[in-house]
Amino acid sequence: MEKNKTNFSIFIIGALFFVFGFVTWLNNVLIPFLQTSCELSTTQASLVNFAFYISYFVMAIPSSYILKKTGFANGMALGLVVMAIGSILFVPAALERNFVLFLVGLFIQGTGLALLQTAANPYVTILGPIESAAKRQSIMGVCNKVAGMIGILILYSAIF
Repeated sequence: MEKNKTNFSIFIIGALFFVFGFVTWLNNVLIPFLQTSCELSTTQASLVNFAFYISYFVMAIPSSYILKKTGFANGMALGLVVMAIGSILFVPAALERNFVLFLVGLFIQGTGLALLQTAANPYVTILGPIESAAKRQSIMGVCNKVAGMIGILILYSAIF
């Protein structure tokens, strides 16, 4: 029974890594779309990646404090909620073609992802024997990369 519970947990974490990859890799597809729809210069368009990735830097230490208070599972749930809030901001940003609101949404998404990844990476290592922790991390990396490729194809075909 314990092995089934562990396998289910690994599957759920794999799904989370899939979500990480899907969301993270979409930024590069968004850049030309936002550049056209919001009439951005190349410099302004580069703020898309900056707004997203600076959140990892900003949230690195706060994430550890949050996880000490909430634990891994609740921290991952909180990260998903924060990420969803950032995603929801895309709706009014798109309706108004408001680039600053897109950047705020991306920063909030990145904040949620930073928290999720800070919780999920060590959690993967404790889900089984320490001897196979590297194997589990590698599998999670594959989930992330596959999602990134699929996400790019889906968004690119939907936008263009």
